Amino acid sequence: MASAFRPSAARILASKPASAIRFLPQTRVAAFHVSQRSQILPPGPQIVIGTVNDPVPIPTSNAAHGSYHWAFERLIALGMVPLTIAPFVAGTANPALDAALGTALVLHSHIGFDACVTDYFPKRQYPKTRTFMIWLLRGATITAAVGLFSFQTNDVGLTEGIKKMWKA
Repeated sequence: MASAFRPSAARILASKPASAIRFLPQTRVAAFHVSQRSQILPPGPQIVIGTVNDPVPIPTSNAAHGSYHWAFERLIALGMVPLTIAPFVAGTANPALDAALGTALVLHSHIGFDACVTDYFPKRQYPKTRTFMIWLLRGATITAAVGLFSFQTNDVGLTEGIKKMWKA
């Protein structure tokens, strides 16, 4: 109860004249930060090609990178809904259904991570890093596909494995 006898900040401020009160400079405190903000990587290269008045080059149109690509992404995403639910509703492990679900999972993941590489590693600013990241993604996709194939052929299968983990 020692704090009950300690004078409060309001009582101290009220006892002093206004000219004697000095406030400390405000420091900005961000939530959940314990140290100063430091940049992990240096900023990317700032490259200006041409002059400000040059027109922007229009890329050649390619439906495979436009509307067909978008439609394929949506087809895979929509196809995963029944492929995810059907084996559990039917109650039987079907190898063809497991293979379709595994393929859809790998394709869906590859398309999503490819979009991340495209967004975060522009070809103009990071040509070597982007190439490395694309090859790393391809390797990870092949590794995941081989792992799912091995799990499907040499073990209980994808949906049966999920059922066993769910009940564990």
